[in-house]
Amino acid sequence: MADKKLTVVISQAQGKNPAKRELEESLAAALLMEPDVEVSLVPHLYDLTADHTGTLFLQALRGDLVFLSWLYPRANHWILDRLGVRGTEGLVLLKEEVDEDEEEAQKEKAPPFENPERQKSIPDRKIYSIDLRVSSSPDDYLNEIKRLTSEAQVQTFQLMDMIQQSPRPAQIEKYLKPLDILQGQKNNTKVEETPQLEPTKRRWYPVIDYGLCTNCMECIDFCLFGVYGVDQGGQILVEEQDSCKKGCPACSRVCPENAIIFPGHKTPGIAGADGEVAGLKIDLSKLFGAPDALEMAARERDVELVAEGRNAVGMSVGIPQRTKISQETSDELDDLIDSLDALDL
Repeated sequence: MADKKLTVVISQAQGKNPAKRELEESLAAALLMEPDVEVSLVPHLYDLTADHTGTLFLQALRGDLVFLSWLYPRANHWILDRLGVRGTEGLVLLKEEVDEDEEEAQKEKAPPFENPERQKSIPDRKIYSIDLRVSSSPDDYLNEIKRLTSEAQVQTFQLMDMIQQSPRPAQIEKYLKPLDILQGQKNNTKVEETPQLEPTKRRWYPVIDYGLCTNCMECIDFCLFGVYGVDQGGQILVEEQDSCKKGCPACSRVCPENAIIFPGHKTPGIAGADGEVAGLKIDLSKLFGAPDALEMAARERDVELVAEGRNAVGMSVGIPQRTKISQETSDELDDLIDSLDALDL
């Protein structure tokens, strides 16, 4: 019978930022000393492909899972979900504070699309996503993991029980030696005995938050590059992620529920930050003559169309419903301005 331990996975940062590497190494070293924790290291989560051994390792894990990454927790959770590593979102107390008004706005969002077949694929376990950007102190993460350890009841399977034909045990085992890998990277050693993670390449593709998605299909109507498709249950999915245009977040701006995430984008709301629901916020940028989200999305899409040698389509394709929402937003803005005028300030 295997000991009951909580599985903790550290996802490496992209690049070789020394401060980030130091935090990863400090956490790995401290967690290896915790008797109730099994710690592993994988490459940056967003860059993992479906056939990467790191993905296969994650898919083999059982029980509750704590995942530390350099991503917003919402992005982290739904990338894992896309990779087939599923569970319900566990409550994490170590996180960035969200404005109370934005939390209320989140509660008022439209109910997500219900897909019974999808629900059957979600196992009875918790996945705790922790953003490594919240604090520079390893102790903050260790205290949170200790709190989760005291709450979780996890059965950790022996190594050979985890393997399902592929990958080979030797490939899996390296993911269980996080400190060796980190120290080998720091010293730039390539000694055969030093575990080396399978390399990855930078990727760019949308991730759907099915906890927010209402299946309105506006993304598939808007995207003209064949990225989106529909599964057998009629639910939207990212079907051809490699058809997405690097750096373009246009479909995320179009989504009325902020359910499309581009984890690598610099804008928090697009990268997966909580508290920014596109369909519920008045776009005050219009006061200063800036384009609204829809206009910006259309421009971004046109740039990629022209780069492919196709014709720009502007606002004429794929946004009839959102045009209506945009008009409602304009009406709200007009009402707000009228109210300010009435105050005779």
